[in-house]
Amino acid sequence: MKNTLKFIAAATLVVCAQQAVAQKGETVKIAWIDPLSGLMAPVGTNQLKSFQFFAEKFSANNPAGVKFEVIGIDNKLSPTESLNALKSALDQGVRYITQGNGSAVAGALIDAVAKHNERNPGKEVIFLNHSAVDPDFTNSKCNYWHFRFDADTSMKMEAMTTFMADKKDVKKVYLLNQNYSHGQQVSRYAKETLARKRPDVQIVGDDLHPLAQVRDFSPYIAKIKASGADTVITGNWGSDLALLVKAANEGGYTGNFYTYYTGVSGTPTALGTNSAGRVYQIAYSHYNMGGQMDKWTADFKAKFNDDFYTGSVIHIYTALGEAMAKAKSTDPVKVAAALEGMKFKSYNGDVEMRKTDHQLQQPLYLTVWQKADKKYPYSPENTGMTLAPVKTFESYVSSTPTSCQMKRPG
Repeated sequence: MKNTLKFIAAATLVVCAQQAVAQKGETVKIAWIDPLSGLMAPVGTNQLKSFQFFAEKFSANNPAGVKFEVIGIDNKLSPTESLNALKSALDQGVRYITQGNGSAVAGALIDAVAKHNERNPGKEVIFLNHSAVDPDFTNSKCNYWHFRFDADTSMKMEAMTTFMADKKDVKKVYLLNQNYSHGQQVSRYAKETLARKRPDVQIVGDDLHPLAQVRDFSPYIAKIKASGADTVITGNWGSDLALLVKAANEGGYTGNFYTYYTGVSGTPTALGTNSAGRVYQIAYSHYNMGGQMDKWTADFKAKFNDDFYTGSVIHIYTALGEAMAKAKSTDPVKVAAALEGMKFKSYNGDVEMRKTDHQLQQPLYLTVWQKADKKYPYSPENTGMTLAPVKTFESYVSSTPTSCQMKRPG
């Protein structure tokens, strides 16, 4: 009897040990659905390289012992193309998708993933949002299968306007944004937060323009100059920011820009040296983070002669490795449960995937465009310039409340 009990105990231990490493050596496929053509192709191409580069890094070292593989699919910045891409990924047995360029696309994917998961129990998919920042996705449209690793528009605006509130030179503000959910939200939150913190500030213009279609921003710069604005707030990204600042430099506009995406492909070159001290960025990371991040950034530059700026990629791989190790599984149902409320150390400090709405809580950094120096040496696009940190906002400062009523499965 004793021997039998010993055998059962030993067998149980073996089974438990096998379960603990059941996911070890498994390949986790992630479908990357973003633009590789059109005006935003440089951003998409950079980010696909970023996902693949870090897939290799994290495959070599993650607590779950899994291998990550990234499948890149060009969605042409179109919601319809993105839904086709999702179907293609599902046909290939993919259970994890990531996207971030364009909140209109993200909204379509959130709905499609939710419907798929409802209709196909046992084949659930998780949407890892790396950059789509419409606050509705973690408020009125929040969904259990969606996790956002960037800071949303309201968080960034909360931090940005906290900084602007103390700047006495900010008196007349012009809002210029892309005409889709993200740009509309930037405009809305800028007006709301400035009214609360600096009611004396005048909004002297509020324009929306088509996404990724404008090639000449000089008419907008003429309007900004005519308005007397000393400050421009813009959520523009990619070609829409690069061409805007190029037009500002050529048109002799000398006011300040407060941006979300100055460090992104094309914009550093457009800024050149003329914009030193006048262009600010609010983001969850920057080019001079120090430590391991500096080593990774240098490796990326050496390999691709390109700049790494989508730090949410690192959050995603870190969180997946931790969640899969905790769940002892790569099954999205178990991994989603492990991701909820997860706290982990990242390159930008202590972060937390807030359980109520699946919005990552993290520190934010306000940086300014200036000449690279010994203290802040990294130079994007070899411009001799950099984004130097001016102020850090801890998670509790940038955190914004959520109205999410999360419906959990089961």
